Amino acid sequence: MKKLGVLFVLIIIAAAAIYIAFFSKDEFAEEDLLREIVNRGTLRVGINLDSKPFGFIDRNGREAGYDVDLARYIAQYIVKSPERVEFIPVTPATRLIKASTGEVDIVISTVTITPQRQEVVSFSAPYDYAGQAILVRADSRIKSLSDLANQSVGVIFGTTAEYNMKSFVPTANVIGFRKYTDAYNALKKGQINAITSDDTILNRFAYDDKSVKLLPKRYSREPYGIAFKKGNSTIRLKENLDFAIMDLKQKNVIPRLRRKWEIL
Repeated sequence: MKKLGVLFVLIIIAAAAIYIAFFSKDEFAEEDLLREIVNRGTLRVGINLDSKPFGFIDRNGREAGYDVDLARYIAQYIVKSPERVEFIPVTPATRLIKASTGEVDIVISTVTITPQRQEVVSFSAPYDYAGQAILVRADSRIKSLSDLANQSVGVIFGTTAEYNMKSFVPTANVIGFRKYTDAYNALKKGQINAITSDDTILNRFAYDDKSVKLLPKRYSREPYGIAFKKGNSTIRLKENLDFAIMDLKQKNVIPRLRRKWEIL
């Protein structure tokens, strides 16, 4: 009887091992986001279309910009075609929500990697860098960050600039906007005294409009990463994204994109 008991236990252990090896493996495979994307055949990418030159709608009604081009390059690695991309509009306030809930597969939208954001979503390795800068009217007397004390400063909801400004200049009157164009128009009308955001984004306003200027100093280093859902289901996706970014850097694609879109 004792031998039968031992044999029974061994049978249970063997059955459990078989279940783990086969059934659990299939269950995890179904949850793997990379496999889901490949089976679907389309990469769903969150893009901010109000952040020229990174994302905007061109004269032909198509998505264009640095982030759009980068998404197409990434799609070549993930779904083997730069055209098999579905662009889904996001804003700085919604991009991490859409990434964390899986509404989009990835977000490429000048998202700065921070410890706080890494609690909510996962990130690829950095693909580019920016620095926080200040945009003012050309005739403004504001020369530096300290001059923003007791001034009205525009930021975009959901960006690191919103947090940084409250930390760097606590006495500044921080006013939030949903779109960069809204903040820019408020600056032009004299409703705010300055805008603070990434230099890569603010530079386009100063480049196109000589009535505003970008101050020369940068107050932070902002590593841009591709954001996506956090968890075991995206481990293989991250590995593929990191490889793609490394390969694109080695092939000098990132510098070419910066030159193409005149990002200084």
